[in-house]
Amino acid sequence: MLPRYRLQFPVEQEHKLEQDEAYFHLIDSGSRRKILFHDYDRIYEKPGLYEQLFYDRLKCTSPKKVAELLQDSLKTEWLSCTELRVLDLGAGNGMMAERLRNLGVARVVGVDIIPEARDAAFRDRPTAYDDYIVADFVNLPEDKREVLAEWRFDCLTSVAALGFGDIPPKAFMTALQLVQKDGWVAFNIKETFLDHSDVSGFSRFIRELIFSEFLDVYRLELYTHRLSMEGVPLKYYALVGRIVSQIPTDFLKSIELETA
Repeated sequence: MLPRYRLQFPVEQEHKLEQDEAYFHLIDSGSRRKILFHDYDRIYEKPGLYEQLFYDRLKCTSPKKVAELLQDSLKTEWLSCTELRVLDLGAGNGMMAERLRNLGVARVVGVDIIPEARDAAFRDRPTAYDDYIVADFVNLPEDKREVLAEWRFDCLTSVAALGFGDIPPKAFMTALQLVQKDGWVAFNIKETFLDHSDVSGFSRFIRELIFSEFLDVYRLELYTHRLSMEGVPLKYYALVGRIVSQIPTDFLKSIELETA
């Protein structure tokens, strides 16, 4: 049985915060600690705190939604999840891996930039990952790249991790290049990142990828990712696609030049 924690959200007049500025207070052993929603290292220290905050309190649905759309997309090609070799980018404490295992996925390797995520995954879901590597995918060391390449991944997942600087475009691009031709990609992204009014490099990268010759989109669905602190639904897109040809490195470079 996981412990339960006392959580306090900001008072009403402080609520007008951007999604990446949101925070809560953890009341623990008589102390009151302010923790940002994106302070994942501090959240993972407490068993069950991530789940209580995002899944129980804020009703996050993303691992379930992305896993279901991936399964549905595979069925359209008469394929099964049971032979997939998945690279789970921004793996955190294993929420997505747990869903993938429930679908019968053969192999799942997690990657994250913070060691606290790996520690939490092995603590909370010790059988979810076949391996878990802590690495910065913006500057992935060659020895870790070689280890990952040996898995011959045919699927990349990334849930509740893209945008807001958590996973930069270059890191996502590095992960994409580790997926075999005809492999699958399943991820979610905030609704506004697909809006042409968003001129950030990451937003442009995702839009260009969706409409590129390198990716066939099977599913693109708008849904409620979770609730905000005020109880307002936060809309995300879930996308499942198939890599039809290897994405060249200069694909990202051309976008960076255009947005510079």
